[in-house]
Amino acid sequence: MSIKVDGVKFFAFGEMSLAADNFSNSSQVGEGGYGKVYKGTLADGTVVAIKRAQQGSLQGSKEFFTEIELLSRLHHKNLVSLLGYCDEEDEQMLVYEFMPNGTLRDHLSGRLGPLNFPMRLRIALGSSRGVLYLHTEADPPIIHRDIKASNILLDSKFIAKVADFGLSRLAPAPDTEGTVPGHISTVVRGTPGYLDPEYFRTHKLTDKSDVYSLGIVFLELLTGMRPISHGKNIVRQVRVAYKSNETFSIIDNAMGPYPPDCVEKFASLALRCCEDETALRPSMRDVVLELENIWCMALESTPKESEILTDSGKTLGPASSSSGEISRVASTSVSGPQTVTFTLSPR
Repeated sequence: MSIKVDGVKFFAFGEMSLAADNFSNSSQVGEGGYGKVYKGTLADGTVVAIKRAQQGSLQGSKEFFTEIELLSRLHHKNLVSLLGYCDEEDEQMLVYEFMPNGTLRDHLSGRLGPLNFPMRLRIALGSSRGVLYLHTEADPPIIHRDIKASNILLDSKFIAKVADFGLSRLAPAPDTEGTVPGHISTVVRGTPGYLDPEYFRTHKLTDKSDVYSLGIVFLELLTGMRPISHGKNIVRQVRVAYKSNETFSIIDNAMGPYPPDCVEKFASLALRCCEDETALRPSMRDVVLELENIWCMALESTPKESEILTDSGKTLGPASSSSGEISRVASTSVSGPQTVTFTLSPR
């Protein structure tokens, strides 16, 4: 039975099949627990991503309607845009704007081109602004509950867009006396390695659960490592290196040159986000403010004040600084070598 959702564009199954070349293997660009993702082109020429649910999945059906309900009223440059949906012939599909540069995980894993330090810092800041919007400007506020590198998409300009709201929950509503509870008691859902340990133990979900997950993403941006690999935990590895003043020994080689003071502060912030105790983590507002300060530190670097380190920790020399930019920090993207500079309005 087909269900229509007010205010959200409905696509017929035939339109989706035509757009995705009958869901051919060549059109498939991703796959997850929910189903498969296809690149498609609508009749008007719009390039889209079509997420097709596995048939007969009750979990998928719940996530399907949760995502439609939430994304239809969320509008922020750092959140992926929902263009429409299909619910017809026992098929459920979500249609999004297409992100040509894939996911953050694609780049950190080496499947797509590497990201240099300016790009990583901008991705961290953009993702954080998107989550801050969910926590403070969405009405009612939303807890994402599944922030991870594969749910951060990158557009043609490498601007970060937080995606996949199938597990998201509305923040707790005020009680009869107007007091807002600090948590939601709920069954634990999320991705191993990114799960807030306090939420896992107590089943109490808070906005700080998103802070923890985002902190894991920050550690991935710094090290290139997965949250859990060969039995090793990324938080433990980075914390040991940081406390031993060996932070630079675990920085991702693919990141290229970087300002050491900025990387140190980024690592410190990431580890505070990943504290086991909820109360010790910063709020999302504080996370965004700190990242903006780190960005400004990089912009204000001068040849006398800052040096750029190579990925091996060796000094290259003073950072080039001119007119509010730090240049000569190069990366190889999917389209080939390019020079990326800091700008005054990161997104």
